[in-house]
Amino acid sequence: MGAILRLMQCLPLVVALVVLACLIYLVVAYTQSPNRAKEVLIKVFTALNGALSIALGLICLYCLAEGNQGMFEFFGMFLAVAAIALLITRICRAVFVHKHPNYEFKRVRARIKRGKQKEKSGTYNEWE
Repeated sequence: MGAILRLMQCLPLVVALVVLACLIYLVVAYTQSPNRAKEVLIKVFTALNGALSIALGLICLYCLAEGNQGMFEFFGMFLAVAAIALLITRICRAVFVHKHPNYEFKRVRARIKRGKQKEKSGTYNEWE
């Protein structure tokens, strides 16, 4: 019963995330396209929930180091909600990419320099 009551304390975080998701989706879908809105929503929520999970994890570690069990349980529930939201976001990304393979997030290619580079001479006149 205590865990359910602690989850009720996380309700404002869940409501804030839902309102933010609705606002982002409506604005981007109106200005661009629904698929682009989903792509933006996935990127924003991956970053937001990742940052929340890291910050709340550090807070939980600090509470454990201080021996404050009550605050550890409080922030632990927030950490659980943020981690579940991150997991849901990653599942949504996998489903979105599976249904729309042309929206797969692009990988950045590395530039590899091969061979010997031409040494520059100390003069400005290259023809001499």
